[in-house]
Amino acid sequence: MFTELGLTTWDETVYRAMLHSPRAGVAQLAAQLAADEAAIREALDRLLDLALVRSSDDGLSVVRPLAGLTSLLDRAEREITLRQRQLEATRVSITSFATEFSHQADVDLIVRLEGIDAVRDRLIELAQEAERDCLSFNSGGAQAPDIIDAEKPLNQLALERGVQIRDLYQESFRNDPGTLAHAEWMSGLGGHSRTVPTLPMRLVIVDQRTALVPIDPADPRAGALEISTPGVVAGLIALFEQVWASGRPFGEPDAPGQDGLTSYERSLLELLAEGHTDESAGRKLAISTRSVQRTMMALTQRLGVSSRFQAGVEATRKGWVRQ
Repeated sequence: MFTELGLTTWDETVYRAMLHSPRAGVAQLAAQLAADEAAIREALDRLLDLALVRSSDDGLSVVRPLAGLTSLLDRAEREITLRQRQLEATRVSITSFATEFSHQADVDLIVRLEGIDAVRDRLIELAQEAERDCLSFNSGGAQAPDIIDAEKPLNQLALERGVQIRDLYQESFRNDPGTLAHAEWMSGLGGHSRTVPTLPMRLVIVDQRTALVPIDPADPRAGALEISTPGVVAGLIALFEQVWASGRPFGEPDAPGQDGLTSYERSLLELLAEGHTDESAGRKLAISTRSVQRTMMALTQRLGVSSRFQAGVEATRKGWVRQ
């Protein structure tokens, strides 16, 4: 119960025994607690150090809890206060140290972050600095469990500071248990997640003033561009809000529209109408080629046609695909 004050469970047991039997000696305490006298003496030494027991010419006397334990609590609080001051001084030093090595970023409106490690380090810094909001596109394949676990403490601290987090994922992420669990966990802390069939690229925007976009959208590991140009950031925010408005929250079913198509089916038809192959459409939707083929077979049957070409013509006639 009092381990935070420096007492072990055994020390507390001996202290309680002395309070119940103030005149008991070492031998009596050992018999009462069914312990050897050496263990009793070790506990008494620690209780003496903690000023819960006093030594005098008449022997040992126990200090009442209100005086002894309150004194230990006061000491613990002073130590915590000192530790907090030391940590705050360290925080100031970290800020000064970071400023020394980030002067170039203060000047440049576009900074090139080479490689995935540089991007992750910068994302950690931005998460710690965030004050208002964080917006993100999460395209491509589902994130690995270790990356999700590494981001959780940062997300939790940001949400507890009042930072609003909105994440957009691709529809295919709903089939990934790790991503689904993470979205539910974020929702429980006040975060918001939606899905859309396709996303243009990976994107992170922090506090409406800093954006990270991939150097090469086809190769996320190549790194990212950190953009602080107000006009460019404003355009990326507008793009995010437009896509966000078309998304649906995790947990909400992909209900067919008036034309009977789900958002996933409509996006697949549009991609194929644009000339994408099954393979490239699958990459855009982050699903397998086999899933694309199964969906198209079902759509062909619903349209009452026998070929992909006829399906495209009929889908256009029905208004399922924009001309």
